[in-house]
Amino acid sequence: MTWETHPVTPDRFDDFADVINPNRRTTHCWCLSHRLQAKQIEELGRGSREQAARALCERKHPPGVVAYRDGTPVGWCSINPRVDTPRLARSKLIRPLDDLPVWSIICVVVRAGHRKQGVAGRVIQGAVDYAAANGAPAVEAYPVDPPGRMDLTMAFVGTRKMFEAVGFEVVGQTDAVASKMPRLIMRRYL
Repeated sequence: MTWETHPVTPDRFDDFADVINPNRRTTHCWCLSHRLQAKQIEELGRGSREQAARALCERKHPPGVVAYRDGTPVGWCSINPRVDTPRLARSKLIRPLDDLPVWSIICVVVRAGHRKQGVAGRVIQGAVDYAAANGAPAVEAYPVDPPGRMDLTMAFVGTRKMFEAVGFEVVGQTDAVASKMPRLIMRRYL
């Protein structure tokens, strides 16, 4: 079994879409809600959320990474410098702990049919490696710590256990919630 993780550049966009939106629903999030306001999505994508997401893949820091198992795209992790994620940078619920220019993970998705097979850990580690290669001093995530199974509509934030498995530590708590659970601040120094 071989694993690879790559930034979502324009040539890998369809792989990203196969993981997060295989049916290409036009109203799907496309992992834009934390990055762009509705007006910006409209301008960048000319009315198409998919086209706005494609445009983000052309930037210096694409919106995240895709993990491949044996050449098949199986996982997605949104990662960028926190300051390049406007909604997060302005958030009054997930405030910065300090002035360290961290990169932030805001979404992790494992493709249907590939869950509970170690994909989340691989794609998160790939995201951390990508951030490190681009000079990040640390990576943060804002997961929850569910007592059992989590509501799948909010599972994209991840769980404490997922991030601890790849070396993240709890460094604080936010005022934000997902599935009625408080979101933690977890960090991995690079």
